Amino acid sequence: MNKTELIAIIANRADVTQRVAEDVLKAFTDTVSETLGKRSEKVVVTGFGTFEVRNRVQRTGKNPRTGELITVPEQKSPAFRAGKLLKESVK
Repeated sequence: MNKTELIAIIANRADVTQRVAEDVLKAFTDTVSETLGKRSEKVVVTGFGTFEVRNRVQRTGKNPRTGELITVPEQKSPAFRAGKLLKESVK
């Protein structure tokens, strides 16, 4: 399923226009991105899952072309942990 298909399904289930559904989806993704990026806070959607920022430690890697060892710096990355209801619906 792509974004367009998701918007169509949301619009149908919520009985709203696709434009409204798209605005709501954009507001949700923008809010999650802003909360993770600027404030590094968790976003918990009970039953669905948790969006959070995880720190990846500095490590040594290898350049695949030259074989040279390089240092990959510490970095933050977004992560999602599925909630109980989502896990059960997939089983």
